[in-house]
Amino acid sequence: MPDVLVNDARVMSKGQVTIPKNIRMALGISTGDRVTFIFENGTVKVVNSAVYAMQKFQEQMRGEAKKAGFTSEDDVAEWITASRREENEE
Repeated sequence: MPDVLVNDARVMSKGQVTIPKNIRMALGISTGDRVTFIFENGTVKVVNSAVYAMQKFQEQMRGEAKKAGFTSEDDVAEWITASRREENEE
């Protein structure tokens, strides 16, 4: 898929637009999915809401695992296993 896709759409009376198929495919969105509009410096970006939410969450959580003492995926897996054992013992 090319790095730049350019397409246009007509704005309808209620402000609705149809996102062109090639853009929907590039964003990984389909019927029923949500999109997020980001207006910044005079430019609007349309992004897949699920992807955008995950990116924002990852940004907010960056460094938190290290603070909690998790230094590897094995540390996380061990914590999950221990947590599940505690839940089963209750």
